[in-house]
Amino acid sequence: MHPRYVILGSGGHARVLLDTMRCLGLDAAAFSDVRPDLVGGQLNGVPIVAEAELAEGASGAFPPDATLLVNGIGGVKDMSPRRNVFRRFRELGYSFATLVHPAAFVAADVQLGEGAQVMAGAVLITGATVGENSIINTRACVDHDCSIGAHCHIAPGVTLSGSVTVGECTLVGTGAAVIQGIRIGSRCVIGAGAAVVSNIPSHSTATGVPARVHPPSLPK
Repeated sequence: MHPRYVILGSGGHARVLLDTMRCLGLDAAAFSDVRPDLVGGQLNGVPIVAEAELAEGASGAFPPDATLLVNGIGGVKDMSPRRNVFRRFRELGYSFATLVHPAAFVAADVQLGEGAQVMAGAVLITGATVGENSIINTRACVDHDCSIGAHCHIAPGVTLSGSVTVGECTLVGTGAAVIQGIRIGSRCVIGAGAAVVSNIPSHSTATGVPARVHPPSLPK
């Protein structure tokens, strides 16, 4: 019996994931959302159901043993909402689909954690690892031996050179570039277009060329 797929959320990232699934020959049985005004409607031909239906577990329409979830919660700055949704549904017994767009390149030895999402045009080179529930977004490049923690968002057009380490719940913003061997801590925000040439401590915000750490930092 093939699992049914449910995409959590119904915003922009969720719609991109539906497109990725369809490119892989898959489809979603439903989007789920907490907003009452959206429940009962449709998005790209897929019904939107109340997220509470998933909380019903084995007695509901989408039991954990017959359903794979796709985390459609994106991350603009703070990655904790995406992390919290992932953890909550794991505790309810659900598993998350790992998706790789057919237009991405992923080397044979790359390791992807549960629920990782690799979008169109992304490149992951030999030896890279990506933690659970992380996004490698459109045309991002993750070079050899990089380590990406859980619940991260490597945004569109980012370039990570070889052996870069990114801690969990970190956002690397659109078009940022990180030179080889750099370590970026957990719960960081790297601004769009930044050039990271030195290590970034955890709970930091860094922007500019070269990137400099400045307040405000994300709460610990």
